[in-house]
Amino acid sequence: MTDADHPDHTSTRTIVHVLRHGEVHNPRGILYGRLPGFRLSVAGEAQARAVASVLADHDITHVVASPLQRAQETATPIAEAHKLDIVTDENLIEAGNEFEGLKVAVGDGALSRPRHWWKLRDPFTPSWGEPYLQIAHRMLAAVNAARVAAVGHEAVVVSHQLPVWTLRRFLQGERLWHDPRHRQCGLASLTSLVYEGDTLVDIVYSEPAGASDPRVTGA
Repeated sequence: MTDADHPDHTSTRTIVHVLRHGEVHNPRGILYGRLPGFRLSVAGEAQARAVASVLADHDITHVVASPLQRAQETATPIAEAHKLDIVTDENLIEAGNEFEGLKVAVGDGALSRPRHWWKLRDPFTPSWGEPYLQIAHRMLAAVNAARVAAVGHEAVVVSHQLPVWTLRRFLQGERLWHDPRHRQCGLASLTSLVYEGDTLVDIVYSEPAGASDPRVTGA
């Protein structure tokens, strides 16, 4: 058996594109979180197609998505373009949130009601939802699984704004609590993780479907 029969994975380049889903149809303007039945809007469907078009010539060999409908729909045109099945990974799901199902816009809804204020007592964990560190660890597990599945090629991993941004901050060695108004994670944006073997060597952010306001969560 020759050396050619033993590929050197330590020098193999693999790219994992972490994709935030497109815009969601949410006429009531609630924080939908993990609630079922929230599909892409017409604009969101166009965003998903735009990303698929940009990635059409890439060496995509693995597509994986959060189990939530909006993520699955965002992954579909990419998977179809590369004749792949979508793998579902629960680790990519939206973050848990105590305000799920409520309106949370500033000056409106749940945040204006004193009975909800106790949920905001600790912004560092945070107290109103899934701990940031837990989000980072499960997202990293999903990315590592995708990297292994697509070794030497490219994978697309579809998730949600907070999990994607938390993963990026974790990988960059930054504190996980942050001001959500300053997230660099637009609708249908790509946070592309470039690996040489098992080593992360670069993080590249792009917005193939165009820019969007980070304060707009897709609602």
